Amino acid sequence: MISGSRLAAFFISSALIILVPGPSVLFTLARGVAWGRVVAVLTVLGNSLGTILLAEMMAVGLGPLLQRSKPLSIVLQVAGGAYLLWLGVDALRHRKEHAQAMTKREPQRPTNLMIVRQGFVVGILNPKSLVFFGAVFPHFVDRSHGSVTAQLLLLGAIFTVMGFVSDATWGLIAGTAREWLADSPKRLEMLRTIGGVVMCALGVLILESAIAS
Repeated sequence: MISGSRLAAFFISSALIILVPGPSVLFTLARGVAWGRVVAVLTVLGNSLGTILLAEMMAVGLGPLLQRSKPLSIVLQVAGGAYLLWLGVDALRHRKEHAQAMTKREPQRPTNLMIVRQGFVVGILNPKSLVFFGAVFPHFVDRSHGSVTAQLLLLGAIFTVMGFVSDATWGLIAGTAREWLADSPKRLEMLRTIGGVVMCALGVLILESAIAS
């Protein structure tokens, strides 16, 4: 249904966007630093549930439209690339505030259900995922090879699994090295800086791809 070359390119693009310390990763890191590995992994579980639901809604909603309209795909890429560029600039401008917020701790450990629920909310409202689903996913769809909706659902499932593995790794690292991270906001600030730079780069690449098409 999707060629091997397209899937390979999708894996690379997904890895780049997933590894960038965006809202989901920052929330997971904050939970790991504050409460340890178990809380971090439960946060990632909730986040992944929100992400897969968002991916399915985007696939069902956009699939039929993209099947009939290539210009719509280009419009989404331009809008998504511009928004991703804005997110990157915003991350760079407010990296110090974000780093300080990650070291704050709640008065008491939230319940497991609350942790999963909060992670779910962050996942389904994550602007980075929303932009990726709307602006980048259509780029890897082959309209001549089956249903666009089915292809988008497959890409969403792959993205969610990759995101769970990556974010859980971030959470385990944060939970293990929580004191090391909490003692120096500069380290967290550096992560936010890297994330901002990568988001800017991805935004520019998406805009260039949209213009070229």
